[in-house]
Amino acid sequence: MKCRFCHSPLHDVFLDLGSAPPSNAFLRAEDLDAPEAWYPLKLHACGHCHLVQVDEVQRHDALFSGDYVYFSSYSRSWLEHAARYVEHAAERLRLGPQSQVVEIASNDGYLLQYVKARNIPCVGIEPTASTAAAARERGIETMEQFFGQRFAGEFVASRGKADLAIANNVLAHVPGINDFVAGLSIILAPQGTITIEFPHLMQLLAQRQFDTVYHEHFSYLSLHTVRRILAAHGLRIWDVEQLGTHGGSLRLWACHREASHPETPAVAALLEEERAAGMLDPSRYRGFQPLADAIKNDFLAFLLDCKREGKLVAGYGAAAKGNTLLNYAGVRPDLLGYVVDASPHKQGRYLPGSRIPVVAETRIRETRPDFVVILPWNLREEITSQLAYIGEWGGKFVTAVPQLEVS
Repeated sequence: MKCRFCHSPLHDVFLDLGSAPPSNAFLRAEDLDAPEAWYPLKLHACGHCHLVQVDEVQRHDALFSGDYVYFSSYSRSWLEHAARYVEHAAERLRLGPQSQVVEIASNDGYLLQYVKARNIPCVGIEPTASTAAAARERGIETMEQFFGQRFAGEFVASRGKADLAIANNVLAHVPGINDFVAGLSIILAPQGTITIEFPHLMQLLAQRQFDTVYHEHFSYLSLHTVRRILAAHGLRIWDVEQLGTHGGSLRLWACHREASHPETPAVAALLEEERAAGMLDPSRYRGFQPLADAIKNDFLAFLLDCKREGKLVAGYGAAAKGNTLLNYAGVRPDLLGYVVDASPHKQGRYLPGSRIPVVAETRIRETRPDFVVILPWNLREEITSQLAYIGEWGGKFVTAVPQLEVS
């Protein structure tokens, strides 16, 4: 295997999660009697450019298919995050009716709906048919395509360049990272801005967030590495923000190398913070496997203790990170009876690998579980507020990452 950015041979495996099916390959009832495809799930660190990555064991067009079940609009906190971003970007970049905004991986229009509400011309680029259809129902123009150099050239020829190109929570999901970033350079206006959000690798290591590793996440990114990738395609970062989303993310503001945007002090400050944290030292990535194993073992021991004591345990949030944890720990419906999810696109299906049923929230009131495991721990505050009523029967909340907590 070679690095998907610099093509150096990859030798170091610093996390091996065995094998698992793709985390968003939810099953229907008729699939339960058929075999599933499981693929190796190993995390490699490039010793040259420090890009952390998994191999493309299944083609990305199979992972992000027409039956894709992740819809962004079913999280209240995520919608609020999108609305704040649009307000901030529109004011900072002085966007208006004369501007063009393009979002890559626009999902169900969760973000562009706020751009449209400001009467700013916008278009989404989204490869999954299910979410693209939902965006069009919102009145968001959406092109059903994978993004790269070829598509960017075609778009510019017919529609012109973008004053703002949004690539939030997509850079980690593309196997051809050079083709993708080259496309960003093509589609961006001379003085335009690209914003890129992604979970910060430094936080993954510090907070032991091993469950954010899954096949659809091809790359795990630091500011140092993304800066190198952008620079290779004539782009530079002029500002960076540290966000609380996804357990700790970065938002980069980037432009063409020759553009007039001045670089803020935040860029150099975070580069130094990463350096001080050892992000450029290969030894920083060693010793992570035992930390992941400890989380898995503590979680599994908790579920086994509950089973012995006759306690009912349910899950909330059929998130990809939850599927990584459940499959690595070998959890099945005998230990976790069901998982609730707000999305009707997931309800009535079964989690990949564990085959735990996904149900509506009404099941919690019906069964009154002793414990509710919050699988998307990054949404803990939102979920505990929503399910506060479990306290009526003494129910408690559980999270497994970064360590087991019962409250």
